[in-house]
Parts: sequence; C-alpha cells; structure tokens
Amino acid sequence: MYRSLNVLGLPLAPCSHDPKTGWFRDGCCNTDANDRGSHTVCAQVTEDFLDFLAAQGNDLITPVPQYQFPGLKPGDQWCVVARSWLQAFHAGMACPVVLESTHQSVLEVVPLEALMAHAVAAEA
Repeated sequence: MYRSLNVLGLPLAPCSHDPKTGWFRDGCCNTDANDRGSHTVCAQVTEDFLDFLAAQGNDLITPVPQYQFPGLKPGDQWCVVARSWLQAFHAGMACPVVLESTHQSVLEVVPLEALMAHAVAAEA
C-alpha cells in the first residue's frame, strides 16, 4: 500500500464506511500498484455525475454483490477512479470531493486546482 497521505499532505481521512468504499474496502481511498484504476478521489456523488459515468459505460448505480459493490445513490461518498472524475470535470459534470479523504497519488492525474474548485467539508 502506498503511503496514506491526502492531497493536502496530511494523513488520509476515511471517505466512507456506509457504503464501505476503497480499493481495499477499508473505508479509505488507499491505493497500491494493483489499483490500475486509481480509486483515489473521495467523491460525494451526485445524480448528474452518476448518470454521466453510466453514459460512459461506468455504471456505479447498479449493485454488484460479487464485488462487494452496493450501488450508489446521490449523496454517497465513494472512492472513484481519478480519470473518471477528471473526465466528468472536463464535461462540466464533476461532483464534490473531500480533499482530506482524497489520496495524494491522484495528483499524478488530476490538478489540485480542479479538486479544490469542487471541495466540500468532510462529513462528521
């Protein structure tokens, strides 16, 4: 597992335990070399974002129990693929992100300025 720091250079905070998210399903956007999609953006998903991704062939709405995936609804927080979030950003469909819970490795793909423009406070 890569060092668990967020995009602000601080310890990575949990993204979501309900639904349980993350490449490791540990509630955090931790990552490693096996995470080819880079599930590193702690996104607070919106209906527009989910619909946009579904139209791109990435259905995050439909549950897939064999992969421990519950299906998402607007308002859920989830560790999304960095390139998918960036694609939505370029299309004007980016959803809010929790910087404290977004892994620093995302900065290899997504500019910090883009993330900061969509930042929301972490939920208590």
